Amino acid sequence: MASHADTPDFDPILTPRKGMPSPRLNKREFTRRYLMQFEDPAFEPLKSQLTDVANAAWDAYKHSRKSPHTRSAGSGFKDPAYELSVDWIAAKKAIDGAKARHDDKTRTPRILLINASARSEHTCPGEESKSYRMVELAKASIEEKGGVEVDILSLDRLASEYGRNIHPCKACFSTSPALCHWPCSCYPNHSLGQVQDWMNEIYPLWVAAHGVMIITPVNWYSPTSPLKLMMDRLVCADGGNPDPTSTQGKDAAIAKKIEMDGWAYPRHLKGRIFSVVVHGDTEGAENTRRGLVDWLRSMELESAGALAELDRYIGYWKNYAEGHADLDKDDNLQDEVRNAALTLREAVLAKRSGRMISAGARLKQPREK
Repeated sequence: MASHADTPDFDPILTPRKGMPSPRLNKREFTRRYLMQFEDPAFEPLKSQLTDVANAAWDAYKHSRKSPHTRSAGSGFKDPAYELSVDWIAAKKAIDGAKARHDDKTRTPRILLINASARSEHTCPGEESKSYRMVELAKASIEEKGGVEVDILSLDRLASEYGRNIHPCKACFSTSPALCHWPCSCYPNHSLGQVQDWMNEIYPLWVAAHGVMIITPVNWYSPTSPLKLMMDRLVCADGGNPDPTSTQGKDAAIAKKIEMDGWAYPRHLKGRIFSVVVHGDTEGAENTRRGLVDWLRSMELESAGALAELDRYIGYWKNYAEGHADLDKDDNLQDEVRNAALTLREAVLAKRSGRMISAGARLKQPREK
């Protein structure tokens, strides 16, 4: 097979860099890790069958069958004959449907409320989160006024629900934005067992939304782990490539060439309105709120306004065990959360009706990203 170096317009500066140690496992270690998920004694009678299953999984791993089911891309792609993962095709169809609903002026606008806490009463620690309670306050306030539909995304399900995963971003964008496909094509990777990725259901929620409200606690001066995973995986929504056939899948050299020829950085979530509510116990709320607001603005979402950007402390420097009781007593904070939600609703309706002017929205940045 000819290498990229054999092509006349090959630029050695754009050669993908190599040199990291291989993470490949031998069969013994792979099998040991694979069978760890069947430690429960209930699987003991199935030991021989599980060995057969492990051997089949090893074959998929050995031959790197990331996407075992594919079909031709078809019309609308640069290379219609290229074999695309059926998983990616289904995700693209869901996103296209969500975009059609978003753009349909006859439909009721939607607001997505996101509970970013990992805490749940359905696993340890056995208690609901304050973020969830604030999402419910926001939902009730919005629905009482009417005029919009509400979707809820509770990221605590990553920790409490079987088969929920958000796999980490592989930073394809940092090699080239053309290599970062929209939606993400890194997952599922069946050969590595990186399956049941939730993002293909989360992407359409963001796309269909006219407004997004994130409510999150502070974890070590930062957003929560589930929120950060989702944030990183949304990079493909901000400049990502909607045509994996243009890069022949994950060919980094082709992607670099496409970027250098000029990349448009399509902003797939541009113009949606946002609200951010960050709550903490002792420290870090203000900086976490700033980071989230900056992230959303960098994707060219628009703030609903000052009342919709909130950082507060609940039970400041008090016992953690009293946290919910402190929220019960803090009527002002509860009203501020309601105000943030209503501000977002008002901004969404104003933008939808053309009454909200976004100064500079038509100006082109000299450097996109």
